[in-house]
Amino acid sequence: MHKLDHQDYLKLRENCKVIEQDGFGDKVMILQDGTFLKLFRRKRLITSAAIWPYAQRFADNAKKLEKLGIPCPKIIQVYRIPSIERDAVHYHPLPGTTLRDLHSGDAEYPDDLRERFLKFVDHIQDLGVYFRSIHLGNVVLTPEGELGLIDISDMKIFRRPLSKWQRKRNEEHMVRDAEDALWLDLIKSNETKSL
Repeated sequence: MHKLDHQDYLKLRENCKVIEQDGFGDKVMILQDGTFLKLFRRKRLITSAAIWPYAQRFADNAKKLEKLGIPCPKIIQVYRIPSIERDAVHYHPLPGTTLRDLHSGDAEYPDDLRERFLKFVDHIQDLGVYFRSIHLGNVVLTPEGELGLIDISDMKIFRRPLSKWQRKRNEEHMVRDAEDALWLDLIKSNETKSL
């Protein structure tokens, strides 16, 4: 993790487009060159993020996913920015469109996309990916027609396939959004029994 002083931080984010923020400030920015900068704040004084910051988790998970052959963001650098009390990960975004944007918009998408998504989830779980924030907004259909993962800090990757309990937890996250659940329900009864 590299320390970034305030002037370098301001230079890095100069003329950026903020695409996500909350009551504590900016969270995700698109920089002038099209790369992304995602900021993380420590939510509690005593937390595992003090030892393993979320920005570093994001970067570590990206490297592990790449080794597993799963499309994901490409990491440029991980920063600590003391002046704003944030850690940050700078990365090339995964090109494509989220499944949520596809099914809720007017864009064309493959007829078998729901089935492919559920098979993809089953596949990554067989590879040991426990993605506690998995949902249609975190899965991208790339221009090459592959499925990949974004927003990957809240993830653990084990050396063995996930247990039935872990698969059930993943499935619960997949259907938290009512519209996502409705879109998946058309085949959910037949296809997700194996998850």
